Amino acid sequence: MNKKETLLTKEGYEKLKKEYDTLVNIKRPVVIDTIQKTRAMGDLSENGGYQAAKEEQRFVDRRIGELEGMLKTAKIIEDRKNNDKVSLGSTVYLDSLNDDFKVSYELVGSAEADPSKKRISYESPLGKSLLGAKKGDIVVVSTPVGDTKYKILKIE
Repeated sequence: MNKKETLLTKEGYEKLKKEYDTLVNIKRPVVIDTIQKTRAMGDLSENGGYQAAKEEQRFVDRRIGELEGMLKTAKIIEDRKNNDKVSLGSTVYLDSLNDDFKVSYELVGSAEADPSKKRISYESPLGKSLLGAKKGDIVVVSTPVGDTKYKILKIE
């Protein structure tokens, strides 16, 4: 795996592409129009609207650059055909042996990780522990508060 690749699911790629298109074709032109209108109001040093629009432009341009980089180096994770081992795109069902609760996560690339939606990066401590593991394996995740053990119940 190339270090510079941005690993994404097809869904994740489409989401980033949509955000990029929205920023380039809708948001950025609106910001530029706002800058032009507020610039016409006079003294730029005391023009709060102009300053806010310039800050928004910096944010939008920075995000466009980030997205361009990710999309340019994107490698789409193919749909999984083998559920023997945990790999990118796997949904893994776990039993926490420390706290006796069950949880599931989808293993994705860093650009589309969202723990609140149970999507974790393969580069996270848990993701690294799960990658390549099999059903029935016990993985240990080191955290600041100590080690946590999980048993892999199912891989989809």
